[in-house]
This record gives sequence, structure tokens and C-alpha cells, in this order.
Amino acid sequence: MTRYLYQKVKGNYMSLDMKVIDVHNAALEELMGAMEDYPKFASAHEGYAVLLEEVDELWELVKVKQSKHDYTKMKAEAIQIAAMAMRFAIDVCNKGE
Repeated sequence: MTRYLYQKVKGNYMSLDMKVIDVHNAALEELMGAMEDYPKFASAHEGYAVLLEEVDELWELVKVKQSKHDYTKMKAEAIQIAAMAMRFAIDVCNKGE
């Protein structure tokens, strides 16, 4: 059975599958851990390099034969990418604010 949460979006209620909520929460946990353990990105180049490293790690998992995919590891890497993308937006793109 699929569970849903409802969130008001532009005056309408939209259902959010619990899988979305779970991945969102995992990315936020990853982001908060990274912000506690590592300093802010010093530049857009550094942020891009960190993102690229995470994407490369996912690519290594993706390009193996499909019957040998480790979906748990792939999900973990995708969550790390989401967290680092948020970190990039926070550390790099808020410089003028």
C-alpha cells in the first residue's frame, strides 16, 4: 500500500509519495552531516568538483551489467548527489545575498 502526504502547492493539495519524503529526508541528513564535517565550498569550481566526483561514483555503479546493479549503493550515491547539489546552491549561489 502506498502512503501519501498532502502538501498545499499553489492553492491546491498535491500528494507526495512517502518514497519522495524518505529520499528528501535522507538527502537533508547527508547535507547536514556534510555541513558539520566540512567547510563551505570555497568556490564554484570546488563545488562543481565535489558534485562531479559524486556523479562519477554513481556512474561507476551504473555502467556495470544491469543484472549486477547494486541499487542500494546507487540510491546512496544519488542521495549524496542531491545533498551536494543543495550544498552548492547554499554555499556558492547565495554569495550575493
